[in-house]
Amino acid sequence: MTEEIFDEFAEEYDSWFLKNRNVLESEVLLLKHFLMEPGRTLSVGCGSGLFEHILRERHGIDIRDGVEPAERFARIAEKRGMTVKIGHAEDLPFDDGGFDTVLQNGTPGYIENLEKAFREAYRVLKTGGHIVVADVPAESSYGLLYRLAAKIGSWGDASVKVLAPQHPYPIEFAAVAKWRPTEEKARLLKTAGFVDLEYAQTLTRHPKYSNDLVERPVEGYDRGDYVAIRARRP
Repeated sequence: MTEEIFDEFAEEYDSWFLKNRNVLESEVLLLKHFLMEPGRTLSVGCGSGLFEHILRERHGIDIRDGVEPAERFARIAEKRGMTVKIGHAEDLPFDDGGFDTVLQNGTPGYIENLEKAFREAYRVLKTGGHIVVADVPAESSYGLLYRLAAKIGSWGDASVKVLAPQHPYPIEFAAVAKWRPTEEKARLLKTAGFVDLEYAQTLTRHPKYSNDLVERPVEGYDRGDYVAIRARRP
């Protein structure tokens, strides 16, 4: 179901980021914060490869391997220089221990069995490798706003329109997401065997104003609408 939505509205996904360029750059900088010298990296749910393209072209972080369930997205990512296998986070089509880093950027909200996905990430990582998980927390301003809009079924209702940014996240994607609290994701990472969790956040302004400027990441997860966790496979 989720991959069908992303296949149908692939252009809308990229278009939203390109209309919210400061939000996009803030999120890119958050990933960069935890992706310095990442080695061979697998992007799980790489989508259109937009983030990977920007990381490579602007920041010298070269991520070429991807897994993506939506075929239309995968083809776009391949045009951006990635090698993408069709598959799901819960059943990665790779052998054990082949990667230094696994990136899940914006994907946890669209993964049905996140604990299994983390165990799969653990499996394909080398000893000492890292997972980087970045997503909208359920408890954040964005998370609350997206859940409200999804329940109503539209951004046009007056109760959410006055709160929303100029270019809100496509309702089709908000409606199928399962936003999880940061603490839940941390617990599942530990259950999967990961250790040494680190946190960083961005988009600390109200969603209505988050595209007004580019934010540098700050430590923690207490106020960001986009939060990244890095954890190590011992």
